[in-house]
Amino acid sequence: MKKKILIIDDEENIRYTFENFLADEGYAVLSAKDYGDALVAIDEADFDLIFSDILLDDKSGIDILRYVKEKNLNCPVVMITGIPGMGTATEALRLGAFDYVPKPVLQGTLLRVAKVALQHKSLIDEKERYQTNLDAIFRSVRDAIITVDEDLVVVEMNAAAEQICDLSRNIIGKPRGSFQTHCGGRCFEILRTTIEEKQSFEESCLECKHTHRPHQVVSISTSPLINRKGIFKGAVLVVRDDTHLVELERDMKERRKFYNMIGKSEKIQTIYSFIEDLADVQTTVLVLGESGTGKELVAEAIHYSGARSNKPMVKVNCSALSENLLESELFGHVKGAFTGALQNRVGRFQKADGGTIFLDEIGDISPRIQLQLLRVLQEREFERVGDSNPIRVDVRVIAATNQNLSEKVKQGEFREDLYYRLKVVEMRLPPLRDRKEDIPLLVKHFVKKFNKKLNKEIFSISADVQKIFMNYTWPGNIRELEHTMEHAFILCHQNIIMVDHLPLNFKDYIEPHRASSEDTKVEELHSIRRALEQAAWNKVRAARLLGMSRRTLYRKIKDYKIEVKEIDYKN
Repeated sequence: MKKKILIIDDEENIRYTFENFLADEGYAVLSAKDYGDALVAIDEADFDLIFSDILLDDKSGIDILRYVKEKNLNCPVVMITGIPGMGTATEALRLGAFDYVPKPVLQGTLLRVAKVALQHKSLIDEKERYQTNLDAIFRSVRDAIITVDEDLVVVEMNAAAEQICDLSRNIIGKPRGSFQTHCGGRCFEILRTTIEEKQSFEESCLECKHTHRPHQVVSISTSPLINRKGIFKGAVLVVRDDTHLVELERDMKERRKFYNMIGKSEKIQTIYSFIEDLADVQTTVLVLGESGTGKELVAEAIHYSGARSNKPMVKVNCSALSENLLESELFGHVKGAFTGALQNRVGRFQKADGGTIFLDEIGDISPRIQLQLLRVLQEREFERVGDSNPIRVDVRVIAATNQNLSEKVKQGEFREDLYYRLKVVEMRLPPLRDRKEDIPLLVKHFVKKFNKKLNKEIFSISADVQKIFMNYTWPGNIRELEHTMEHAFILCHQNIIMVDHLPLNFKDYIEPHRASSEDTKVEELHSIRRALEQAAWNKVRAARLLGMSRRTLYRKIKDYKIEVKEIDYKN
């Protein structure tokens, strides 16, 4: 279609000249001799460009410009002036005129200005179409969508965000901290992590802790925003309201996911309900269960579903540190407290003030640390190493272990008073072999996870693999299943994971009626040795490379009488 141009000038010869010059270039040209005719023309047609004389009989080109702006038209307005240096021309540009052309108007100048102005109009129209489509998409999506820049300043949000997140559009242009006061704020914590790590994250069954909708449950996903040049510009948060679905599943006792925990078995449903009962009760919890059953996930679920969800969640692996290091890690130290204490250090308990501290592998702590921990639980205070000034904290303690603490108490290895302080509420997680109906759900979860991590398109596992998984005892529980799936993903170059992709320790389940041949034993022995060498004789890393649990690897090392080199931690 021809571009439409309007000429407004009270001089007939100017209108005639403009019409001829522009018509010869293929434009559709209309003209108006005064302000009144111009307004009628503007109201009746959609012009791509307007040329207007600054000085009209009763009005001015500035009035034309203001009318175009009031009507929110994207049409550029170019002023015609006989005195280029006059103040009205400068004022017109300040008010938004695209350009001006001086009299007498040269054909080349006129056509050049018209071409540039029409190109500008095309860009504006394209941007408007893009924005209109984007707005339509935003309005049609029922999930809340919020975009932020690198500083967590809100850039845009859709109507669903107003309803689900209880926000108003006046937050656009404001940082998160200036308005996020009515909920737990977990969404924006994950959004901040997305910006810091420039990675996508997902979390399901998250309780919002809304002031006005306290029982709202949502699923969220975040992704970094990268422009066409590959430059990081911020992140997007998508929030789906799952409240109705969660309530329905709860009523039917068929919830398949709770925070990051997955399962629908009766035993795991009991754990879900137990966590909900504990969420807002600030008592100490002892989580028991075999290695790999998900004790840390339970601690996270208790914390993030409770009143402390917007406060710190601090984790400590008590078995990973020596007594002195653990003492400093838990309680902090002052400068000069011991050799190497070059500055003051804040301990994990102080960092967790107001929130939750998760003490994993609590059964491995020494008697001295047991005594100090007992004092914290009883009096809610402690001293930093090398300091005599007590520090008071408000911290919820969740402890976990895979050991039999009551047996350790009988043997004098664990303080009885601390044991009873820790087990005010005791939660025992079922091993995977006792909830095998959850294996298909877990497999589906890991297929999705490793497809994304390893950039593959694997649909599922074969029926034979499924049968093996259901018959296997899973001594390493969910962690072993995850490592097995990752091992299979690495070896699989098709769409379905087959039996041949499984780790070697599944051989007995793959061929239940055939005794292992000598060749198979030799092959397995060599595989274990290669893995140990590749892992620098670190048995934990070697077990991961082989796709087996640590316990299985230890058993095979003993069976094959493999001499394991000691790890030199100094090098």
